[in-house]
Amino acid sequence: MSRATLLVLADGRFPAGGHAHSGGAEAAVRAGRIGDAAGLESFCRGRLHTTGLSSAALAAGAAHGLDPHELDTAADARTPSPALRAAAAGDGRQLMRAARATWPSAELDALAAAFPRGAHQPVVLGTAARAAGLAPEDAAHCVAYETVGGPATAVVRLLGLDPYQATAVLARLAPEMDRVAERAAAAAREGIDALPAASAPLLDLMAEQHAAWPVRLFAS
Repeated sequence: MSRATLLVLADGRFPAGGHAHSGGAEAAVRAGRIGDAAGLESFCRGRLHTTGLSSAALAAGAAHGLDPHELDTAADARTPSPALRAAAAGDGRQLMRAARATWPSAELDALAAAFPRGAHQPVVLGTAARAAGLAPEDAAHCVAYETVGGPATAVVRLLGLDPYQATAVLARLAPEMDRVAERAAAAAREGIDALPAASAPLLDLMAEQHAAWPVRLFAS
């Protein structure tokens, strides 16, 4: 495992399209659920331990070499919101373009051919991590970080929140990110049937509402 390779994949500047998504934060801000750093921390913690855990396990499973078709079906089952499924496929498609250019791989090529409209983003990320020579734990850490990093960055733009405070939120959540990644990677070693299926119904509801807005800053 190369720590530098892990940093490349996890870097927010990696051209995977994540900057266009708020991870539900835009809808949460409008609903008054996030109004300051404390609200952001609560939102990120909830997202991390629900959809973040499930997504990290899917990524770890793909990096472990589990069947990507079965993993994508499992991702569909864990994503009841059509808006979130569409966002995950769009993100997966963009990530696939970046990953294939960065780490050419027959597995990435096969996944792209099988899912021309895009596989779920965590499945693509895990496959990209595998192509890059990273471990399942690394893929899980990438997902855990982006689960909270995306909303934190979005809230700085949405609320004008002090970026130092947003970064402090991420630092406080770091031990929990580690635990989520470890749990996700351990489940992946047990196979698809052992993957967590933690859900966050409020995120699904807000995603559907957000998708209907005529004007919004973020795609999701």
